[in-house]
This record gives sequence, C-alpha cells and structure tokens, in this order.
Amino acid sequence: MAGKTEDAERLRALRAPDFQDLEAKEDIREVKRGLTFLRKVIRYHNNRYYNEDNPEISDYEYDQLMLRLKAVEAKYPELITKNSPTQMVGGQARRTAGVLVRHDVPMLSLQDVFSKEEIFDFVASMQQELDAPEFVVEEKIDGLSMALRYENGELVRAITRGDGIVEGEDVTENARVIKDVRQHLRDRLPYFEIRGEVYMEKEAFEAVNARQELLGLKPFANPRNCAAGTLRQLDSRITKERHLSLFIFNLQTARGRDFQTHTEAYDFMKAQGIKVIHNYKVCRTAEEVWQAITAIGESRGSLAYDIDGAVVKLNRFADREKLGATAKVPRWAIAYKYPPEEKETVIRNIELSVGRTGRITPTAVFDPIRLCGTTVERATLHNQDFIDGLDVRLGDTVRVYKSGEIIPKIKEVVKEKRPAGTEPFVIGDTCPVCGAPAVREPDTSDIKCQNPNCPAQLESHILNFVGRTAMDIKGLGEAAIHALIEEGYIRNIADLYTLQEKREELIEKGIIGKQKNTDKVFAAIEASKQNEPQRLLTGLGIPGIGRTAARELMQHFGSIDALAAASEEEILTVRDMGEISARAIASYFKDPEDQKILAAFRAAGVNFTQRQTGPVDERLAGKTFVITGTLPSLSRKDAAALIESHGGRVTGSVSKKTDYLVAGEAAGSKLQKAQDLGIAILDEAGLQSLCREHPSD
Repeated sequence: MAGKTEDAERLRALRAPDFQDLEAKEDIREVKRGLTFLRKVIRYHNNRYYNEDNPEISDYEYDQLMLRLKAVEAKYPELITKNSPTQMVGGQARRTAGVLVRHDVPMLSLQDVFSKEEIFDFVASMQQELDAPEFVVEEKIDGLSMALRYENGELVRAITRGDGIVEGEDVTENARVIKDVRQHLRDRLPYFEIRGEVYMEKEAFEAVNARQELLGLKPFANPRNCAAGTLRQLDSRITKERHLSLFIFNLQTARGRDFQTHTEAYDFMKAQGIKVIHNYKVCRTAEEVWQAITAIGESRGSLAYDIDGAVVKLNRFADREKLGATAKVPRWAIAYKYPPEEKETVIRNIELSVGRTGRITPTAVFDPIRLCGTTVERATLHNQDFIDGLDVRLGDTVRVYKSGEIIPKIKEVVKEKRPAGTEPFVIGDTCPVCGAPAVREPDTSDIKCQNPNCPAQLESHILNFVGRTAMDIKGLGEAAIHALIEEGYIRNIADLYTLQEKREELIEKGIIGKQKNTDKVFAAIEASKQNEPQRLLTGLGIPGIGRTAARELMQHFGSIDALAAASEEEILTVRDMGEISARAIASYFKDPEDQKILAAFRAAGVNFTQRQTGPVDERLAGKTFVITGTLPSLSRKDAAALIESHGGRVTGSVSKKTDYLVAGEAAGSKLQKAQDLGIAILDEAGLQSLCREHPSD
C-alpha cells in the first residue's frame, strides 16, 4: 500500500517542466520510458477531475502536460500508442455519438415574427379564439434545446431536439456534468419531462476561446456554436470544463400532478431547485405584451448570456391544448426576433488584398467591438462601388451589425462624427502587392491586378489548390507557401510536384519545417496524385467551378482530357452549367499557359481520369440538398461531403427542386423559403440519421 501512496504522491507532484527535455534525449528507450510516465501523470489527473470530481491542478497546468505529450509524440510518432491520452476522447468516453432516442413530446420550433404589427395580430387571434387568454413573455435564450426526463424524481435521460418530431440525440452523460441540471427532484413524480436551452455565458465563452488559442486550436465563432458542440462532445470531461449553463423554459409532460398554467409549472420547478427563465412576465393585452418585449430587448446588453429574441406563449395549458400545433410549430406561441444588434466604431485602416483571380478586395479594420457574443474588428468593403455608395473614409465612425448574427457588415457612416480633413478612399490603379496595373473589369465592380505572375494571386491560388475541397494536401500553411513563392521555388501550382527535387535545400533552409515535417508534406503531395480528377478540377481555380460543379463535370465527361476537348455547347449540357461557366472552362483549356500547367501535372503523374462512374453508396441518389446556418459539429463543407458520399447533390439556393434543407443555427431566409415551399427540413442529427437509414435502391 505504501508503494501505491508514494506513486500517487509522485504523480501529484509532477508538472510539464519535469518533462521539458524528453524529446532531446538520444536514447529512444529513455524517451519511451518518459512518455509512459507522462501519460500516467495525465491519466491520474483525468481520474481526479472526472471520476473523483476533485482536480489537483489548474486547467492551465493540465494543458501544459498535454502540450508536452503532443510535442514528444510529434517528434516520435512511432511511439504513439492507441491508449495515449492524445488518441483517446478524454477522461470517460461513455457516450456514443449519434445514439437517437424517440421523443415522447415533440420539440417543435417556433414561428418567427419581426414586427409590432405581427405581435398585435397574434394576440388578437388568440383573444378571438379563447376566453380572456393570458400570455407569458420571456427571453429566448440563444443556445441548444434539450429535454430532461425524470422518473420517480431521478434524471434518466437528456435528449437534444434532433428532428424535433420523432427523435433526438442522447446526451445524458454530458448533461449530468452541467451544473444547472438537477439530478434528483424533491417531489418524486412518476414521470416528469421538461425542456430547456443549453447555453454558454459570455465570460465562460471567452475562457474557452482563450484555452483554444493556448492549445493552438481554432476558436469558436460564438457562444451558441460552442455550447452546441460542447453538449455533443464524446468526452464528458470537456463538457464539464467548459461550464455550460441551462435555463428551463417549458413543461413537456407530467404524471402524478396536474398543472394548470405555465407559471404554476415554473413555481413548482423553482421549488425543486430547477433554474427556469429568470426574466418573464404575465400579460393580458397586446400593449402589455409589446412593452414586455421592448423591456427584454433593452436589457440585452447587460445580460451575462446572449438572447436571440423574446417568446410569447399562452399561459394556460388548456388553451394550448385547444389550439394544438401544425406539423412544424405550435399555434400557441411565437418568437419575436429583434433587429440586428448594431454598434458604432471607428475605422482605423482599409487593407487591400489580392485573390487568386487578381480581384482586389478592400477590408475595413476598426476598433474592436462586441456583437452577438463575439469580438469583431474587421468587415469587408467589397469593392469601390460599395465604398463610394457609403462614402467610407479613414477615421469615419460607422455602424456595424452582424448579418445572420455571423458575418460583420458595415451598415452606414455616421457623417456627423466625421473628422475634418478626410479624403474619399480610392482603391487605385495599381496592385497593392506587385505594383502592376489594376483595371476595372467591364460590366462588373471588380478591380483586378493584370499581372498573371502576381505573388499574391499565386499564393491564394495555391491555398485553394491544397485546400480540403481541392487536392487536400495537409501541412502546407500560408507561411510556408508565402516563403516558397518568395524564394522562387513555386511559380505556378504545378511546381508543387517538383518540390521533392529540392528536398535537401528546403530542409536546410527550414522553409516547410524540419526534416520530418518536410517529408510529411512531400508524402501528402505524392498521395494527392491519386485523387479523383474532380479535386484537381476544383483546384485549377477556373471561375465559377467549385466542388459541386467539378463533380458534375467529371461524372459527365469522365476525365480532364475529355473536358478539355469539349466545346462550350457540350459543356452546357451538364446539369446546372451556365454560359459564363462554360465559357470560362473552354477559355481555360485553350490558354497556352494553362496548357503548360496541365502538361506538368500529367508529367508528374497526377490522375486525370475518373475511376468510378458514381458514388459507392447511392442511398441519397437523386436527392438535392441545400445547407444553411451553422451546424453543431459539421462544417458546411463536411456536411456537403457527407451528402455527396451517399450520392446526394448539394446546391446553393432553395427552389422547388430542393428535396431537403439542412438547417443549423441562424438559418435565415433559406429556412423561411423552404418552409413556404413545404420542403423537408433537417438538422445535423436528422441528416446523419437519413444517411444511416435511407434505404439503398
């Protein structure tokens, strides 16, 4: 027993600096022994944090241990083991992603309204159908819906909204580590189900993003996205350390007690220690409802959390039952959406960048402001016409908002605050990078650099070429690409495939990295030669030809060579191919310089021919999807890849031809249009379920 105690004492005492020189050791056996013990230290602290709920070190100290482990394993990948903490999903990976549970009560969304008139109309319609109805107005928390089920007073299940009708995802283990989730109720009702919103307070969100940056990870866009991704984590330890919060906003169903009103249910929940929406008010007239909505709106800036509207709902459950619901929304409640939050700030700089087509884009850099839960300090100015239309100048005070609560945009200039002596901003007639002439394209707002060898264009072109949707060559970041161009190693995208010839020189200069990293990049470049040709076609940078169009073209023609030989008329026969895109394709393959690049690809052994006529899995064949909003864990590119891997097709706009809309948070106008057209709407869990369960033909 003494030995175990001494071992625990040693594990408790060690910190990251104790392993500082591990990767510098010459004897691989010493490195292996050190790694084994470092992993043991990390597992010890995992257990103290997760299982014993009694951590002994700070989050920072834990992160430093993990960073040490990652650094050593990066140098000695042959020593990585399957049970290393870097290969595991955390302290206790007890939840399986995608496990779906049927809803006892549908978790419907609400109909959005945007004006006072719509609020008054809703109240009037309720008063016409019901006898002296009461309304409850409360905050609409900006987060992720979750239902909690209790049996005999014990929490037995936590479920996300999922498709809202049939089933949601089981997140019980993660819910148990949220401080606001009650595990036991004082009144042990036989069955009790409530619905709430999981969210992240602003302060907790800032702490999470600070930690993401410390670990070299991408920060989250906003608290809502962070909360949604955190709730669906495989690792409950991560869920716990991110400090999610929960407000309950509805009684779904109860057995063993009869509730007459929403506020009575709230009183019962508060007596059980359940945290319900704090800010709510009972109203009887349209004017009272509007005053309550206005008051909530005025409080937004002072809240510790984000809200995305106010909910107006009937108080009496009998009234709700009488009105019922449509297939998508309850008739007894609506959500009022406030106008986008705006803030004033001062423009300090206007930066000009050059894209892969030579297009010069101005970006306003302004004093940092907080909008919709995140700090922003940049917004695109699009082009000279946009600048002239708003009359944007350096030093101007501008009003900034977030489009769809995601993308910062400049609404207007506050002219009365303009300092004296400002001058209109002009993009100019020379490239800001190479100094070559910059010319406005006919019939467009675009000003383009005319130098085909402009290093900024080439850098953007290569970044597109090596990106995930194109050739997916990992390890080549902006800094390395910039250096390769500056040093003269790359003059066009095909030069990537001759870099191996300069291996020793590149390693000596450290342009890509040390030997191991450089060789990894070369291996990725070599592997990319076997990609399907639609990836190469996407990477060529032909205007208007992205991943979806490239896939359609390769399925139609079968090879790059066949496409190169096709006429504009033949290209136009491809589904959804327009005249401008067809002309751009034909022009590309006729250009002598582009022909040289294609010849270099062919000489390097890059694949030009489609190996299969269609996807292996065709369960979504013939179905057209549109993706909108922010999904909890999948990027739009990942969601599109998932759909396409099952034979489906992804387009950019909703129409009568659309079969499904995949909608995330802040879905915007596409969601409304899909609802108007009666198109089936899926969330991320619904999409994954469809991919699993849709029968193959």
